[in-house]
Amino acid sequence: MPLTALLFLQTGLSANQPTYFFPVFIGLLAAGGVGWLIAAVLGFARARAFGASTRWFSFAAVCLIIYHIQFIVLGFLVILGAPRNDFDPVLNVGAFLNLFIVLGAFCAIMGFVRLTNPPR
Repeated sequence: MPLTALLFLQTGLSANQPTYFFPVFIGLLAAGGVGWLIAAVLGFARARAFGASTRWFSFAAVCLIIYHIQFIVLGFLVILGAPRNDFDPVLNVGAFLNLFIVLGAFCAIMGFVRLTNPPR
């Protein structure tokens, strides 16, 4: 049996969804997306004044915005694939779900590396 079948498509599993799950999940996803959007806009607006490190932190924020968008796309693929029992597109997109987390981490690391004026 393939590993994906063991991880994602097991049968016989059940769980009771709490009533607060959907509003909390969507609310936190939206708040995170808006927060990272504000961080990216403020970062790019301040990049001229504060230098290259701020620009790298802004790129990290953009990566996390893309991560949120990718998470929403993954959810739509699950909704569209469920009636046909076709989850191949979900696994194709889901395999790269953490790509923008890794790119965002790289950008944040570069932002810290580019900080050149430590406080005295």
